[in-house]
Amino acid sequence: MIILEQILNGVQFGLTLFLMSAGLTLIFGIMGVINLAHGSLYMIGAYAAALTAVRTGSVWLALVGGLAAAALGGIVIEFAVVRRLYARNHLDQVLATFALVLIINQGANMLLGRQPLFVAMPPALSGSVTLLPGLTYPVYRLLVIAVGATVAAGLFAMIHGTRIGMLVRAGATHRQMVRALGVNVALLYTAVFGIGALLAGLAGVIAGPITSVQVGMGEQVLILAFVVVVIGGLGSVRGAFFGAIAAGLVDTLSRAFLPTLFRQIMDGSNADALASGMSAISIYLLMALVLLMRSQDLLAEKS
Repeated sequence: MIILEQILNGVQFGLTLFLMSAGLTLIFGIMGVINLAHGSLYMIGAYAAALTAVRTGSVWLALVGGLAAAALGGIVIEFAVVRRLYARNHLDQVLATFALVLIINQGANMLLGRQPLFVAMPPALSGSVTLLPGLTYPVYRLLVIAVGATVAAGLFAMIHGTRIGMLVRAGATHRQMVRALGVNVALLYTAVFGIGALLAGLAGVIAGPITSVQVGMGEQVLILAFVVVVIGGLGSVRGAFFGAIAAGLVDTLSRAFLPTLFRQIMDGSNADALASGMSAISIYLLMALVLLMRSQDLLAEKS
């Protein structure tokens, strides 16, 4: 039962990563923009939801506040900064969006301070349910899994089954042709950026009751989101979903079971130290393995 519980924890963590990486893959893979400020949108959503929950006591208002703040922040960033970077090289995009990270973090420090905020679990979601005999699991984590799976299905349907999704995919590869057909590509890209920001904000909102809300929390998740995008493939929502699940499972299972495994072959202190190091790099090892397999496929095709 411990293994099943850790698998559920890995799926929950993976779906949280998916919410971050889905918006990132839309912006990075489809629009061609490296947005290092994506993690700041995650932080904005978490802070907005936490502050709204403290002041109103309403879970629903906190959800709306977090999503609205992140989406509005994304639209402002796209209109004021990113729109001028579409035709520029990736180095310019990195420098500009990294500057935004510093500005947003310092602004949050001045307005909210450095002390982390701890969000209370909603009373209705603070309990546990019995899934199998001997296996109880927190209701809130099950809700996170359900939300992540629902968003994944809806996002995939939007990208591949609607006119908006068709225009997004066409605008990514044939921007001038789409513009010639009368489509406002600038407005379309603003909408896509806003959707990506909203997804990042949703990830921040649901992560608040699980982890503390603090300045700089977005950069920690952003690195993992980029890893998921690389594993899943640029611009692929389906790839981001499976890459996030794989990364979540690898990270969670390695942290849960590597210490016990290494204690079988070495003393406790050395085993714990080695397990901790291996767990910390497990996702990056997965990324390296995926990249190695892809490079072999490319070499095979060329030969």
